[in-house]
Amino acid sequence: MPSVVGLLEQHELAARRRVDGLREEADRIQAELAVAEQEWQEWAIARRRVDTVLAPDGGGTADTEDAPGPGDAAKPKSQVPVWREGLSWSVLSVDYQRILQTLADRLRLGQGPLTCQEMAAMFGMEVVPARVEALRSKAKRLVARGWLAEPAPGRFTLAQGVAGPGGAS
Repeated sequence: MPSVVGLLEQHELAARRRVDGLREEADRIQAELAVAEQEWQEWAIARRRVDTVLAPDGGGTADTEDAPGPGDAAKPKSQVPVWREGLSWSVLSVDYQRILQTLADRLRLGQGPLTCQEMAAMFGMEVVPARVEALRSKAKRLVARGWLAEPAPGRFTLAQGVAGPGGAS
C-alpha cells in the first residue's frame, strides 16, 4: 500500500506538469498573438495610407496618422505597439511604463536584469504566483514588441536602443 506522502507527491507532480504544460501553451499563444497583432497593425497602416493617398486633398497627412504624438497617452488595457526609434513611452499604459522605468533605472545604475518576482517585490506587490505571472505576461509582451530584451530565461532588461521615458535612444 502506497504512503500518503507518496500519493501527495504524485498528485503534486501531476499538477506541476499540467501547470508547466499550460504555461508553455500560454507562451506559444502569446508569441502567436504578437505575430497576429503585428500583421493586423501593418494591414491597418496600409489601409490608412491607401485612404490617405485616395483622399481628395492628395494625402498630405500620411505621416501623422501612423505615429502617435508625444501627448497621446495610452489607456489602460491598451495594445503595446512595436517599438521604433523615437517612440515615446507615453503610448504605453502606466503598468508597462512602470516596468520600463524600473529597468531603465537599473541600467542607469549599472545593475543587471530583473526577474518578474524581483519586480513584484520592488513594486510593493504581494509576491504570489498570480502577480508574478501577470508581470511575466507584460514583460513577455514588451519583449515580443521590442521594448525589452530577455538575455536569460526569465530575466528582463531594456532592449538595445530603448532608453528614457521619451523613448529617445
